[in-house]
Amino acid sequence: MVLNLVKMITMANLLSMFILMEVVAGGFRFGVDGLRMDYYIMSCPFAESIVKNTVNRALQDDPTLAAALVRMHFHDCFVEGCDGSILIDSTKDNTAEKDSPGNLSLRGYEVIDDAKEQLEDQCPGIVSCADIVAMAARDAIFWSRGPVYDIPKGRKDGRRSKIEDTINLPFPSFNTSELISAFGKRGFSAQEMVALSGAHTLGVARCSSFKNRLNNADANLDSDFAKTLSKTCSAGDNAEQPFDATQNTFDNFYFNALIRKSGVLFSDQVLYTTPRTRNIVYGYALNQAMFFFDFQQAMVKMGQVDVKEGSNGEVRQNCRKIN
Repeated sequence: MVLNLVKMITMANLLSMFILMEVVAGGFRFGVDGLRMDYYIMSCPFAESIVKNTVNRALQDDPTLAAALVRMHFHDCFVEGCDGSILIDSTKDNTAEKDSPGNLSLRGYEVIDDAKEQLEDQCPGIVSCADIVAMAARDAIFWSRGPVYDIPKGRKDGRRSKIEDTINLPFPSFNTSELISAFGKRGFSAQEMVALSGAHTLGVARCSSFKNRLNNADANLDSDFAKTLSKTCSAGDNAEQPFDATQNTFDNFYFNALIRKSGVLFSDQVLYTTPRTRNIVYGYALNQAMFFFDFQQAMVKMGQVDVKEGSNGEVRQNCRKIN
């Protein structure tokens, strides 16, 4: 009887080990087929730490890059999906996404290049540029005291990057209906759109993107804040205005600014002036934890927009050009 019991325990242990091996080998699938939280655990186990350390070093030198890396991820996913197409350089035969007017102010490409170079040295041909962009945005948010969240990996890099595709990007002049439509085409609800707009708690806007509000005497713009914006614009179209008082800290101050009629962009302020989204803004202004939760959920979802998988994409050796 004792011998049989030992055999049963041994078999149970072997079965448990087999199940564990299946979990490790198969990974934790998430959403889109092929994307997994542990996608690189066997092929490039230090991928996440390499990206995180690279981002942290860059942000210690220049904290404003946090907003830039998050914005890069947005602009990548909204055009051709999250496939690293924003990173591709233009050639004599093709003008790429990064050279469209809406993308000329993007920064942080060197951070992605740095991480990619290290990853190619450690595990060549394994980690996609699209995944690096997504991880860098996540790590920039955490570095800026934002919510902690993980994202599934396994995106492939796209082979197309054309300036004409950037027409799909939301514009600073969009009203709420246009924003809801633009985000809705990518599967987001109005609430998710407002949560994602909260990324404007980081960074700045250039005068060229909001000066028309000053010329048209926007009734939804606080008069004192209008004077602040006018002073900013006195330095020219490239002069920068922070979206809120804590431009390098991820918090809910952005939503409080909207309630005070101190949203920088027209597309910011309309979120509060429009009845359909006003209560969402008000809720996030009162409850930062709720904003953080909804934001991280929406970011994970955004990172899966039109993902390239298998033969539909590649892993670029150099993020700035297709293989």
